[in-house]
Amino acid sequence: MAVVLVAGASGLFGAHAAGAFAAAGWEVRRYQRGTDMAQAAQGADVIVNAMNPPMYHDWPRLVPAITAQAIAAARASGATLIVPASVYNYGSQPRPWGPSTPQKPNTRKGLVRVQMEADYRASGVPVILLRGGDFMDAEGKSQGMGMALRGLAKGKIMALGGVDVPRAYAYLPDMARAAVALAAVRHSLPRFADVPFAGLTFSVQQLAAAFQAQTGQSYRITRFAWWVMRLASPFWELAREMSEMRYLYDLPHHLDGATLRAVLPDFQTTGLAEVAAAQLRWAGLAPQIDPKRAMA
Repeated sequence: MAVVLVAGASGLFGAHAAGAFAAAGWEVRRYQRGTDMAQAAQGADVIVNAMNPPMYHDWPRLVPAITAQAIAAARASGATLIVPASVYNYGSQPRPWGPSTPQKPNTRKGLVRVQMEADYRASGVPVILLRGGDFMDAEGKSQGMGMALRGLAKGKIMALGGVDVPRAYAYLPDMARAAVALAAVRHSLPRFADVPFAGLTFSVQQLAAAFQAQTGQSYRITRFAWWVMRLASPFWELAREMSEMRYLYDLPHHLDGATLRAVLPDFQTTGLAEVAAAQLRWAGLAPQIDPKRAMA
């Protein structure tokens, strides 16, 4: 039986990855933060490094430390690393974003991510970067989308940027399945593989339309109060770090899925209608119309 060690198994991507590998018949080990990762990785075929400092805390110091720890574990065990990567690296470069897009970040966290990926590439260990947009799942445990849908049960959606701005989202059940599928073909991939997960691209308006198509209810779109975050930034780390990434909510962007299609030509992702139905069920609002027909 193939073995995967999941670091960050209590986080968004890590939890879904652990579940997807288990469902595919892998033996799943969960790394305990603070212990020796190289020792925990002995006998593992794959290491999923989904660890991140919580709440954007002290990225310049902690992200390199986590990266070095994962590289050392992969080197000691011979395992392939799978790392969820972000779109922070691209700044405001022309879209779609993919492996050939110049990495010219315009934020401090983007610079940290660029260096992180350079360290993985230079390490010589086998690495698969699985790059996605904003994470979202079916249980409200998402990043910006989790904030946006807090008022869904009351007929409200909160926009963190332009309501008509299409943005890249990674539906985590799909992205986790992609990680498992890539692990299965890892020996056929380059030593360092940058694989964008195109996932879904939609605007807040399109999401509201998907909800309305299934419930018959109209949804009021409100605006996130960024001014509060700006005022709190001098003394609240999370407010400061979130404010730095505000530009991504106003910048239309999507990921190029050509690499994933070439490697996994039969891989299917979940459509917006079905994702919207899952969000409605999470909010206690059972869809009134079959989601597969709602957006036809």
